[in-house]
Amino acid sequence: MKTYTHFLLQIVIFCIPFSIQSSALSISHSEFVLSSPPFSSCHAPTIAETADGDLLCAFFAGEKEGSKNVSIWMSRLHDNVWSKPIIVASDPSKIPCWNPVLTNVEGKLILFYKVGYHPQNWSGAYIESTNNGNTWSAVKPLPAGIYGPVKNKPLITNNNTLICGSSVESYQRWGCYVEVTKDFGKTWTRSNPINLPNNYFGMIQPTIVETNDKLLLLARTYDSRKIAKATSLDGGYTWSDATLTNLPNPNSGIDAIATSDNQILLVYNDSKTDRTPLNIACSKDSGITWKNILTLENSPGEYSYPAIIGKSDGSIVIAYTWNRTNIKVVTISNNQK
Repeated sequence: MKTYTHFLLQIVIFCIPFSIQSSALSISHSEFVLSSPPFSSCHAPTIAETADGDLLCAFFAGEKEGSKNVSIWMSRLHDNVWSKPIIVASDPSKIPCWNPVLTNVEGKLILFYKVGYHPQNWSGAYIESTNNGNTWSAVKPLPAGIYGPVKNKPLITNNNTLICGSSVESYQRWGCYVEVTKDFGKTWTRSNPINLPNNYFGMIQPTIVETNDKLLLLARTYDSRKIAKATSLDGGYTWSDATLTNLPNPNSGIDAIATSDNQILLVYNDSKTDRTPLNIACSKDSGITWKNILTLENSPGEYSYPAIIGKSDGSIVIAYTWNRTNIKVVTISNNQK
């Protein structure tokens, strides 16, 4: 638990409340979410634990990415069985939906997503649930230029501030921002642009973790073929320029969590060209060095856009796209004695 001061606001960031021994992590269970999917393509899962212990997994699905019938679908894991997926968000004008992000704030579930013909012109929106995802509110639009968390879960502070990794994809410009809301999406503060120096077509879809008195942002890149990183010392309001890590990236999504003993677990494709293999890497020095500790997939195909969370029982859950035909969920046990 670390403390930051931004003007007169004190922000306390909570890590995942358990420690790990990286050599003790193992896959304890893996399964597909979908048994007979009513669509031909699905992608970009997000996952959250409800207050009553269920898991919710949302993703966009339809004929193919960007098609008019692409909506946000959701399935629930209850009593070890995934429910049939249902549509929870769609556009009445048949405009495609993209990149859902689930988060749970003291029992209130928020599902952020995007609507538009293409990431260059999409808009942000969200829906809310106060009954563990059984029913959802009407759509709440986000202001122009605000997208909320663009792919990965936000950090949540002790006063329920959401620190959201966001990004913009415009003509020959890719860049990251961090968007902060203190009132569940009603008002927003946006950070400075976060870019690689002299490269404004560089990085998108950040994930943010807390580590050793700072926030660390990690993001996919377009042509650098390495994961980029940046840091904030004031709780996410201002950020350093980005630099490249030594971790490869094939222009594909990543996600990370931090643990209470200041380790970072990162799920990523360990390749500069392909969305396979899919690995977990661990850093014990605030993202300076990394070591692969577990392989989730290594066969030919696409295993991409992971989402990682820590559950209340101490296990780690990862959801990811499986060849665009299914969503796979893997449980990682923390077998530390």
